[in-house]
Amino acid sequence: MATGFFHDERCFWHSGGNYALTLPVGDLVQPLAAGGLPESPETKRRLKNLAEVTGLLSTLQVQSAPPATWEDLARVHPETYLQAFKDLSDAGGGELGLRTPFGKGGFEIAALSAGLAKAALHAVATGQLENAYALSRPPGHHCLPDWPNGFCLMANIPVAIEAARAAGLLGRVAVVDWDVHHGNGTEAIYYERADTLTISVHQERNYPLDTGDIADRGRGAGLGTNMNIPLPPGAGHDTYMQVMRRIIRPALQAFQPDAIVVACGYDASAFDPLARMLASAQTFRDMTAEIKEAATQLCQGRLLLVHEGGYSEAYVPFCGHAVLEALSGSPITAPDPMATAVAARQPNARMQAFYAQLVEEMAQELGL
Repeated sequence: MATGFFHDERCFWHSGGNYALTLPVGDLVQPLAAGGLPESPETKRRLKNLAEVTGLLSTLQVQSAPPATWEDLARVHPETYLQAFKDLSDAGGGELGLRTPFGKGGFEIAALSAGLAKAALHAVATGQLENAYALSRPPGHHCLPDWPNGFCLMANIPVAIEAARAAGLLGRVAVVDWDVHHGNGTEAIYYERADTLTISVHQERNYPLDTGDIADRGRGAGLGTNMNIPLPPGAGHDTYMQVMRRIIRPALQAFQPDAIVVACGYDASAFDPLARMLASAQTFRDMTAEIKEAATQLCQGRLLLVHEGGYSEAYVPFCGHAVLEALSGSPITAPDPMATAVAARQPNARMQAFYAQLVEEMAQELGL
């Protein structure tokens, strides 16, 4: 079996609106030359292009997928939200939430983004593919059922999970979110459910400011199946790997999922403009290897990575290529041109000891 790579050129055509970074243009905020939000198509397109140039893409099962249907979307989002989104999209576009502008046809592009994740998870769950990567855009992990937020217009991963459940393919699913921002949308959707383990490792008090605390463990039937791992800025490679081995792997082992889905953001990288976490391409390669090994041990290798954030147009492609290398087991590599610079910025021994102690304390607080 092979690794799938799901993408569609139309997802790159999603429009980010009249913003300068995260500020609406107007008054004293001058438009940027490139325009729009930092969530641009270029980070994703350049990832695909790099994998094509190195030859890695030709070793994957590359395909597109149909958009998620209204029925698929309505399992997660209220029909009132979907209709408001569709009406505004048909009328030329606008904005329904916070930092989620879209143009005409934005509803259809967002449904296609969710459809890529849905098809990829279906292929993994049915054994058509060993594992898969969905290059979804717009992203999804900040989108609440009825309120789009932080560049995210639909909850791509929950839409995919609930479609697989409706087809009788999956029961217990674990979502590991290593995007640098808290996966508040995914958390909200599954906060009271016992069938989905949600784990978010993120830079503390980055975005959103008021969610992602370690004490938020779920509610009712979902108590204990939500885990937040907020890390201080500058944590670096070793801290991420300690989190993977000391917290995420044991949590997955205890939960025993039928499949694992990763909200795969690259904004924890050392060169991202929206965060300060000092991860490298090697960090993402090693985290993928860890999660792939866990999937092999726990759920017959059923693993899907869904693209989320990451805003360094130059560096995201190398981080993503490293993930695809580890996911597929390919010997084709794209050497990290910034490896020396990232290594020079890693925490010193004193700070690393601080981070290590912090991770150990969080593991104990989470009961691991």
